[in-house]
This record gives sequence, structure tokens and C-alpha cells, in this order.
Amino acid sequence: MAAEIERKFLVEDDSWIDGTAGVRMIQGYLSHDPERTVRVRLAGGNAWLTIKGRSEGITRAEFEYAIPPADAREMLEWCLPGVIYKTRHRVPYGGHVWEVDVFHAENAGLVVAEVELEDASISPELPPWVGAEVSADPRYFNSCLAIYPYAEWADE
Repeated sequence: MAAEIERKFLVEDDSWIDGTAGVRMIQGYLSHDPERTVRVRLAGGNAWLTIKGRSEGITRAEFEYAIPPADAREMLEWCLPGVIYKTRHRVPYGGHVWEVDVFHAENAGLVVAEVELEDASISPELPPWVGAEVSADPRYFNSCLAIYPYAEWADE
């Protein structure tokens, strides 16, 4: 089974910025079921359909398939309400590539850094620009942000 092992952190400052533009992404969800999510993502000129299982700690089953961008645009029309808009930056640090997501629209103001690991026991070197770990907080799952955007809970 394919697996995603990922840790997620809030970003505290913009010292990670290296001047590159990043890749704009639009993603929507065909399913928000707690046992599985089905996501459609457009990123630059590419597109994917991704199925993720329930999280077990920082690990969950993940299957991802490249699809034609035209199909993704059509599928986005079928998605449940709540589309995610973000720009992803890939930032090398400490032997890993960190994905820094700068969210837009209803999730503006949220910046999250994720690092994918080969094994859940790996403790990556943390960049100085990351803050609190939010790996276990479901509010920061993109599928949750689509339903309950950051703008609605950031001041709670």
C-alpha cells in the first residue's frame, strides 16, 4: 500500500522565501468522508486525483494519479463546496525538501510547512522559520480547511 508520512508545522516568519514564485494550486474534494478523502488538484500545467485514507499518527494511505488538466478542471466543478487556493514553495533544508504552502482566499493568512518522511521515526532538522507542529490537528488538513476555512477560526 502507498503511504504518506508527513509532519506539518506553522510558519512563523518569511525568512524561508528565496525569491522563487512557487506553484499556484487549486484543489477541491469529491469526498470528505473521515475514512477517505478524494481530492482533485491543478498545479501549474499538471493535475492529479488523490485518494487518502484515515490518518494514523503522521501516516496514512495515499494513492495519487496524474490526470489530464482538462479532466481536473471539469472534476473541480463536481467538487463539494469549498475550494482551496494556495501557492506551494519547495524549500530545501536539513536534507529534506519542505513544502511551504501560502494559502489564499478564505484561508489567507495561513502559511504551513510540510515535510514528507520515509519513516515515521525520522526526526527531521527543523528550519528556524517553523513554529508549532500541527500534524495532529485536523483543522490544518486541507480537506478540513475546505469546509471550515482559516478565516472562520483564526481568531478563536
